[in-house]
Amino acid sequence: MSPRDVILAVVIAAVWGLSFVAVKLGGEGMPPLLASAGRFFLAAVPAVFFVPRPKTPFRTLFGYGFAIGVVQFGFLFVAIRQGMPAGLASVVIQIQVAFTMLLAGLFLGERPTRLQYIGCGVAIAGIVVLAFARGGHVPLVPFLMTVLAAVGWAFGNLVTKRAGRIEMIPFVIWSSLIPPIPLIALSLLLDGPQAFADALTHTSMGTVIAIASLGWIATDFGFGMSAVLLSRYPAAMVSPFALLVPVFGISGGMIFLGERFGPGVFVGCAIVLAGVAINVFGPRIVTWLRPRRAA
Repeated sequence: MSPRDVILAVVIAAVWGLSFVAVKLGGEGMPPLLASAGRFFLAAVPAVFFVPRPKTPFRTLFGYGFAIGVVQFGFLFVAIRQGMPAGLASVVIQIQVAFTMLLAGLFLGERPTRLQYIGCGVAIAGIVVLAFARGGHVPLVPFLMTVLAAVGWAFGNLVTKRAGRIEMIPFVIWSSLIPPIPLIALSLLLDGPQAFADALTHTSMGTVIAIASLGWIATDFGFGMSAVLLSRYPAAMVSPFALLVPVFGISGGMIFLGERFGPGVFVGCAIVLAGVAINVFGPRIVTWLRPRRAA
């Protein structure tokens, strides 16, 4: 990978990691479900007028848009609004790797390797450690909502796996048209028309900037540039940079939001990331070691 593309991969990880801070800021200035709807509306508009519709069935666009937009980010915005630290959320949601593996086994008949089972078990153990180490600073319900957000992400991954080859940039942009309507409907139902009206008339510029950054930078730029890298290099070379996302997420939460965690939380985070790393790097490490053992 060229130095320029290494820098680009790190920038993408930073954008996605710091987007958890933007979720916190955007979800505080208006009802969280409405903020999430704004994110996906801006991810689609105006790009949808310039990017051709992908050659995928509508049910695939709908399934991905609902899983990612409504389930993943709906739960994530509400969880962070109700007290889940943004930095910790960026780690907990990585459990999606384990959920994706389990769902692919259930619905697609994929057989996980022994290393993947080990990685899944380690990541789940890390989540258990975090659940006990969170103390009074992280309420249980927002913590569990973040885990449910990871389940939504895993279902989104399942949709793309079933679809096969996808033009990712048009797919992300056009699928972003799906979440706003159900998210707005849920916001009206749960927050009430008055809170909805107040958000539209009294939203601060900071909230608007945070939501716009999520739509145009984290979604369009992040996924777009990631697709560019995947077109140039094997996925095995690009995917490890995703492990930097929670590093930037925790750092951003501590720097910009003043979040502080006890040692038990850091231990739990390390265990979760170790489990994810086993899934990402494990097969290559085994392949690398085999010739050396034979020698």
